[in-house]
Amino acid sequence: MSAALVPNPPSSLAPVSYVGRSHTHIRFNITHQTPAVLPLSCVQEAITVPTQRITPMPNMHPCLSGLMNRRSQVIWVIDLAQMLELSASFYHSQQFNLILVQTEATPLMFRVQEVSGILNIHSDLIQPAPANISSGITPYLDGCVSLDSELLLVLNAEAIARSSLLRSS
Repeated sequence: MSAALVPNPPSSLAPVSYVGRSHTHIRFNITHQTPAVLPLSCVQEAITVPTQRITPMPNMHPCLSGLMNRRSQVIWVIDLAQMLELSASFYHSQQFNLILVQTEATPLMFRVQEVSGILNIHSDLIQPAPANISSGITPYLDGCVSLDSELLLVLNAEAIARSSLLRSS
């Protein structure tokens, strides 16, 4: 496991001054240069599937990779790199790394570069996004966390599901 993954500390070692709460997140890379997390409370599973399991849909926004049948349920696959206007170098891969999230409206699959683990993030560590974060990303953020000199985007699955990009075409 990566040094950036933070295990649950034994309660005897937790500082007494903790006022906020610690929440478990799934850690992944949207692209090689863009690490992010989602609250585990909205994540159902992370899987790797062959590209042919995704059925492309014509005349849709490029961030909509297509549809996938998962356990007798048809689910949209969203390419997070495309949606967040990030360049990605994994478009010609033979497999997709997907994170199945359940939002209020519908389940969605988020296509990502790689899933790298689970970590706990104390709510006090989540800060507003810095000014240099792209305007294509900020509507979908709950904030950012600096961890081991790396800036992690804390994504909001509900904001992604409500995006006008997913409703247009």
